Amino acid sequence: MSERVSSGGGRRTPAAGERRSELVERISFTVPGPPQGKARARTVRNKYTGKPMSYTPESTVLYENWIRTCYMQVDGGIFERNEALLIGVHAYFEPPKSVSKTKRADMLSGKLRPLKKPDGDNILKVVCDALNGLAYRDDIQLAEKHIYKEYAEKARLEIVLMKI
Repeated sequence: MSERVSSGGGRRTPAAGERRSELVERISFTVPGPPQGKARARTVRNKYTGKPMSYTPESTVLYENWIRTCYMQVDGGIFERNEALLIGVHAYFEPPKSVSKTKRADMLSGKLRPLKKPDGDNILKVVCDALNGLAYRDDIQLAEKHIYKEYAEKARLEIVLMKI
């Protein structure tokens, strides 16, 4: 599921590797796979200098890159610098295979919600960090944020960005 609504008139197809600079009003896209949260930065002591250094775990870097790739596949543009934006993230989790058919039906109907890791705020954080500088100039533009965690047959993230 992807949707793109532009504010411009004519469309031009970007060359390979080129990012569209067209201004947009609303973008929605899907990130397949189980939702992941932003992992805490790791701090270690450098064995050569003895000084502490911090780094982002590789799994977080890979997931942020996957979100960026999915965004660019919908031919996403960029929002204007001084626009207030809304971001909505629906995180869909697969029900565990060990649950009963009745409980599975309740999960898929929305009667039971996922009360498990990752936290909603960490899911939102990884999405916002991945799109920073790509969909919008800076994350200070995000004036409204929504996160929803639900069960579904296929695990995925559905992300909507729009002007408010």
